[in-house]
This record gives sequence, C-alpha cells and structure tokens, in this order.
Amino acid sequence: MRNGLLTIGLGIVALALTFMASSCGWDGTYRYPCQNPANWEAEECQPPLCEADGTCTKFLLPEEALNER
Repeated sequence: MRNGLLTIGLGIVALALTFMASSCGWDGTYRYPCQNPANWEAEECQPPLCEADGTCTKFLLPEEALNER
C-alpha cells in the first residue's frame, strides 16, 4: 500500500514539474527586434540608433552568435 502511494505521489510531482517546465519555454517571439536574425541588418539595429536604448545586437546576443553572421 505504501509503495503504491509513493508511486502515485512521485507521478504527480513529475507531472507538475513537466507542466511547469513546459509553460516557461520560448514561445517563438523575440523580446527585442534586434534579437531576430532577420533584423540584424535593419537600420534600427545599427549604431548609433540602437545604442541609446541598448538594443544593439552586440548587447543582446552572446559573442558566439555574432561570429556566425
């Protein structure tokens, strides 16, 4: 009896953790336009326009991503 309850409890915990992890994922949008590779060459993503508000690609992406351009 006790093993059955433990199994059910662990199953409920696993289900809850799976639900919480899946609800905090990437939804396919970018927070800033300059994070989207399609906009990297856009005027709004080029200095000096983007430097004032910190949305330049060089501020938003890791260096490895910038080297792949």
